[in-house]
Amino acid sequence: MSVNTSVVKNKIPAIFIGHGSPMNAIEDNPYTQAWEKLGKVLPRPSAILVISAHWYTRGTAVTSMLEPQTIHDFGGFPEALYQIEYPAPGSPELAQQVASLLAPEPIHLDEQEWGLDHGTWEILVRMYPEADIPVIQLSIDGSKPATWHYDLGKKLSVLREEGVLIMGSGNVVHNLRAMNWQNSHAEPYPWAISFEKFVYDNLQSHEMPHPLTKGLEREDGKLSNPSPEHYLPILPILGAWDGQEEISTPIEGIVSASLSMLSIQVG
Repeated sequence: MSVNTSVVKNKIPAIFIGHGSPMNAIEDNPYTQAWEKLGKVLPRPSAILVISAHWYTRGTAVTSMLEPQTIHDFGGFPEALYQIEYPAPGSPELAQQVASLLAPEPIHLDEQEWGLDHGTWEILVRMYPEADIPVIQLSIDGSKPATWHYDLGKKLSVLREEGVLIMGSGNVVHNLRAMNWQNSHAEPYPWAISFEKFVYDNLQSHEMPHPLTKGLEREDGKLSNPSPEHYLPILPILGAWDGQEEISTPIEGIVSASLSMLSIQVG
């Protein structure tokens, strides 16, 4: 399916969503209600480019198939979750455009191996339940430094002027081992509060390199993110900021003591 690449009058916002548990695909809670609201108040995208924590690779890849599969990349959840399909079309044309924008970085055009993982479809099934907008995923290259991921957003930001919604999906605090699985309302750890505040306080920083590219070097950053993949997707979204647009936080909250649902909207 081709993408309408006509320039829109006002560029579409870019967003980072704290996606939390896969159960958000089927549960009704303040976070899923906020996702549904976002889908209604944001300008309708011509296509969606998602950078999900759950496609963590060596080297950079982009899905380039016409019909991306719905990947159930988790275990131990209710059967209803495995029955969800999100049959959004892909867009080989947009995938090729992304590869061109990121040149000379070698980008693998994935025509069959990946698809849409739960970091993508658990959000989109609430935002755009009709699954009628083309969706592609861009992997997170774990071999690259944080500044590279920030600069990625700068290179991709032109897509916003063509109506493409650039979405990062992860969690700025993501420590599953420390989570209180029995109590979603458990008091957040001091380090979780501290690190989330550091992120919040620096969203509109003009300092270069951007302070958030150094976040995982902090002690509270290491405690909040024992591995980097859920944190990194916020960086290209901030990289897509023009330095003047409003940056808002439409969703906030820490669940189970160590899982931040903080979400940001650029523009």
